[in-house]
Amino acid sequence: MSKECLVQINDVVSIAQAGPFFGRKVVWKTANRNVAGRIVGLHGKNGVVRVKFNKAMPGQAIGTTIEILG
Repeated sequence: MSKECLVQINDVVSIAQAGPFFGRKVVWKTANRNVAGRIVGLHGKNGVVRVKFNKAMPGQAIGTTIEILG
């Protein structure tokens, strides 16, 4: 389990498009719990961002959807 994950945002394909998301809060929701986190940096040049969550993410989170909050 890790507290940091790489996240690909839909329709974001460059650093310039991913930049405005820096610092925003995110939430991974399941039926039983919500895990909050924050976008802390960029990864590469294709618009992928690094998200640091408050709790470690389980393996079931891979390939699922997260919500980006305002």
